[in-house]
Amino acid sequence: MRIERRGFLLVLSSPSGAGKTTITRRLAERDPKLDMSVSVTTRPRREEEVDGRDYYFIDRRRFDEMLATETVRDDLVSVFVLPPSLAALEARLRARAQDSPAVVAARMAKSAEELSHWSEYDYVIVNRDIEDSVAQVQAIVTAERLRRKRQVGLAEFVDSLRAARPAPPSVAAS
Repeated sequence: MRIERRGFLLVLSSPSGAGKTTITRRLAERDPKLDMSVSVTTRPRREEEVDGRDYYFIDRRRFDEMLATETVRDDLVSVFVLPPSLAALEARLRARAQDSPAVVAARMAKSAEELSHWSEYDYVIVNRDIEDSVAQVQAIVTAERLRRKRQVGLAEFVDSLRAARPAPPSVAAS
């Protein structure tokens, strides 16, 4: 008897520059069972980004409406990625050279508010080392796949094990 697995939605969030995109891409490269979806964001679109490919760019009102009608809560696993320090976060934003100094400063100013949401997540990791962080998120995925509620048919499987009568133990004559 085969036990099927019900999927779940894995959401990684963090302030810009903390590493969620890198972690997500590396995780997807290593785990062929993961399917990537296009995320929604309320931040402005960067010049090289395409709406619907990189993100769906929406306003805060629409985002709040979507949250209010979200029906996948039971199958949602959330991970918040923290930077090791604010200095490291700023260095990462500057090193990727995607944004002007003014945009980097604005992202840093916004990071304090974004960081305040860490306690709303199921899991929290500190991205000190990208390989360690990918391994931690992979461990979360593995554990979530093994949750009893995600293993469809598990009860029937256990029932079939219980119904099978083991042979009585043999008694040796002395």
